[in-house]
Amino acid sequence: MCAQFSGNNGQKTLLLDHSNKLAEKIRISGGGRCNFTNLNTAPECYISNNKHFMKSALSRYTPYHFTELLDKYNIAYHEKTLGQLFCNEKSQAIIDLLYNLCIMNHVTIKLNTQILKVEKDNQFIIYTNNGEYYADKLVIATGGLSIPQTGATPFGYNLAKQFDIDIVQTNPALVPLTLDPKDLNYFSHLSGISFDSITELPNISFKENSLFTHRGLSGPAILQISSYWSSGTPISINMMPTINIVEKIQEQKKSNKKLSTFLGQFTSDRMANSLVNILKFDTNISQLNNNQIKQINNLIHEYKFIPSGTEGYKKAEVTKGGVSTNELNSKTMMSNKVEGLYFIGEVVDVTGWLGGYNFQWAWASAYAASQNF
Repeated sequence: MCAQFSGNNGQKTLLLDHSNKLAEKIRISGGGRCNFTNLNTAPECYISNNKHFMKSALSRYTPYHFTELLDKYNIAYHEKTLGQLFCNEKSQAIIDLLYNLCIMNHVTIKLNTQILKVEKDNQFIIYTNNGEYYADKLVIATGGLSIPQTGATPFGYNLAKQFDIDIVQTNPALVPLTLDPKDLNYFSHLSGISFDSITELPNISFKENSLFTHRGLSGPAILQISSYWSSGTPISINMMPTINIVEKIQEQKKSNKKLSTFLGQFTSDRMANSLVNILKFDTNISQLNNNQIKQINNLIHEYKFIPSGTEGYKKAEVTKGGVSTNELNSKTMMSNKVEGLYFIGEVVDVTGWLGGYNFQWAWASAYAASQNF
């Protein structure tokens, strides 16, 4: 994205990539359909040590700029839920578009190019397995550590450190959470079952689906809250956010249904049985006492668990942390210490929510940098 903007501005532009394929992360995103932006993009949908840093870039290149680009080249797309836009066809349509824009704008692309060393004198000198390159401006758009099978490496962070640029500690984000054996014992057999939920930490909550896995919990609501979670902190989960379970019990207070049968009206039988196993009673609804009703309410609407960890960078959709925003100009994305050195996209300490926000940050930060060339 940045390269085609640069070429369009009349700059002689070279794109170097150590991979043998362009944009693998685009290809696999959105189940292969590329959730390329979100109509609800706003600064509050991003995590950063500086909550204002992303405002300038996001305001200058919006989701509508990207959809205008797709419209211009007849790439069809649709909205799913919560403002998420997906390609009608495969993600390759986005990759092909960006590649073709690079070619149209006379960008030179070299794949299978390992960056061996970078030095800065009057110019940047980039030493590679395919020779040396010289540039007045160098843009680092290498992403984070997430999904290493797509070619992710710590290259961007290492180069920042080389130039004495601060890094905010990195962690997996938008990542499935694992449970300790006690909790897993109740839920592991539910692997594959999804359910409506609200996940909550102090000051932030997400209402979307959650999914049981053989190691813990995943699904959109869990991935979202994982970006805000820190080790040892309990997460609260409402497993039936569309009903009030106490009211439902009161409505059927004279019923002789077993609790497991009653709960099965609102969720799967397997999940209902698991909830009863946690409660350690399966009393008739008519025989429930106030303490038991309170226990049911707390379990279903305020279940608290402390994840044992995450499934790590291999399963994380993005990397939280990265090049400190204190080190960059928010309007140009250029380093405050090194003239002509730019950092854009996921390598920067700006992490979006699930649902196209991180792609929009990539497009917007690419545009911001290119306008300074």
